[in-house]
Amino acid sequence: MAKTNGKGAGPDDEDAADLAEGRLRLDKWLWYARFLKSRSLAAKLCGSGAIRCGGTSITKAHHTVRPGDVLTFPLGNHIRVIKVLALGTRRGPAPEAQALYEDLAPPTPESRLPKAL
Repeated sequence: MAKTNGKGAGPDDEDAADLAEGRLRLDKWLWYARFLKSRSLAAKLCGSGAIRCGGTSITKAHHTVRPGDVLTFPLGNHIRVIKVLALGTRRGPAPEAQALYEDLAPPTPESRLPKAL
């Protein structure tokens, strides 16, 4: 990357470059899509190894997602299966967030995870 002011490229420059290439950090996408209340919670979920992207276990928050990726992860008492439709550029209102994904397996009472003993 080119240096413009004697310092390396900042996070905003890297995010803009990633968006231009059609990808976004997984933790940011989960936060933008309003699956988690904070980006730090999203990063913690990513680091736990509980998220799968296309069947591959993810252990880093900086893993990039692209439109068309299918994510599988536990959320509350359900396993969510989500197809990424768009990347988004901000954490907007709920209708804007819902346009970022397609829910391939919406939660139902029958799909609840069993309670731990």
